Amino acid sequence: MKIIKYKFLEKPLITCYTAKELLDSFKERKREALISLDLGLSKSIVYLNEKGVLIKNNFIEWDLLNKILKRERDIYIVENNNLFPVNIYDKHFYKLVLVKKDTAPTLEIDGIHMHRIKDVTPLEDVRQKVDSLNISKCSLVLDTCMGLGYTAIECLKRGACKIVCVEIDPNVINLAMINPWSKMLENDKIEIILGDVYKIIQEFNEQFDYIIHDPPRISLAGNLYSLEFYEFAFDALKPNGKMFHYVGYPGMKYRRKKIIKGVKERLRKAGFECFEIPKIASIIAKKPK
Repeated sequence: MKIIKYKFLEKPLITCYTAKELLDSFKERKREALISLDLGLSKSIVYLNEKGVLIKNNFIEWDLLNKILKRERDIYIVENNNLFPVNIYDKHFYKLVLVKKDTAPTLEIDGIHMHRIKDVTPLEDVRQKVDSLNISKCSLVLDTCMGLGYTAIECLKRGACKIVCVEIDPNVINLAMINPWSKMLENDKIEIILGDVYKIIQEFNEQFDYIIHDPPRISLAGNLYSLEFYEFAFDALKPNGKMFHYVGYPGMKYRRKKIIKGVKERLRKAGFECFEIPKIASIIAKKPK
């Protein structure tokens, strides 16, 4: 187990939408443009001339901007007078993915999105999940699979006194440090642990008011859907505590029903009272008083 000190790396980011704004401004013979360099959170002035645009001491030629016009999902770092996609190649392929202009991106690992993005933005996805717990003020929360940290940030906004986040993959944390929408993780009320939550959760005893369990799909992380894990989660919760468990929409309808049924059965064996929220493919599991 390793405690990570989150530090936001303030790097200018642009997208195809930014590139179009800049090119349109140049066609209108403007010498300055007001654009977002943090995916919609704020605006900055950049300077245009016949060869390109000056962005935070980096000069980007028009040819480079033209090349990214059709890359609607990609996000680029402006660095060393060049554009670099926000990707990491390791044992897996990690990528920040734009789902809508001027809103929080999602994380994609080997082509699999870590948020629901059909008819919903990543932040709306998180809000719907956190809504289901009705988090009380000054509560203690365990976020079992941190990702980009949107869940922890939403809990913070709702008055949680402390959120413990566990993330198994350092590459995910590295992308969160680049993502402007993860910047609020830089808060003393949020503690980030690098490690395997299956092991780490065993160290807690009746500590948390809430657990938010939003794991990868069952085919990728079967142990996080096991009876043993649910027993560890039961022990980590205070009496009357609640766990939100996202199950998702795995496979065909019959298989999905079978998986959800199995999850509910194991949760009940672990001691939880549970009910399903079909709209967001999730289960609320409550520890009795």
